[in-house]
Amino acid sequence: MVLLSLVFSLSIYTLGAYILSGLGLVFLILYIGYCLFIEVNLLRRSCVHCYYYGKVCGLGRGKLCSLFFKQGDPETFLKDDITWLSLLPDFMVFIFPLIGGIFLLIRDFSWVLLGLLFVLLILSMAGNALVRSTYACKYCKQKELGCPADKLFGTEKK
Repeated sequence: MVLLSLVFSLSIYTLGAYILSGLGLVFLILYIGYCLFIEVNLLRRSCVHCYYYGKVCGLGRGKLCSLFFKQGDPETFLKDDITWLSLLPDFMVFIFPLIGGIFLLIRDFSWVLLGLLFVLLILSMAGNALVRSTYACKYCKQKELGCPADKLFGTEKK
C-alpha cells in the first residue's frame, strides 16, 4: 500500500515536472521546490499530530515524519478543520503543470503533451481519490479516531 501511494505521488510530481520543463529550467526548479515544500509542510502541519507518527501509514509519511520532526499533540489533529480552500496549495501541484501545459499547447500543439495533460488530470483527480479511498484511507486507524480530511470528503459514518 505504501509503495503504491509513493509511486502514485511520484508519478504526479514527475509528470508535472516533465510538462513544466517545456517552459524552461527555472519553471522546473520552481515546481520541484514547490512539491518539496508541500510535502514538508504536510509532515510539519499534519503528520506530526497523526496516530501514525513514527509508524507505517498507508501513505508512508508517518515513519518519515518522525525522522525530521518531533511528535505533536494528537488533539491538534482532531481539532484541525480542512476546507477546500486549505487544500488549494495541494491542488496547485497539478494545476501549475496543467496551466503550463495549456500554454505550451497554445504555443506549439502536441498530441503527446495533450495526452500527458490528460494522464496528469486522471492521476490527480480520479486516481488520487481511488488510491486514498480504496487503499490508504480504508484501513486507516486515524480515520476511526477522527480525520479532518474524512470529514471534508464526507466518507465518515454519520
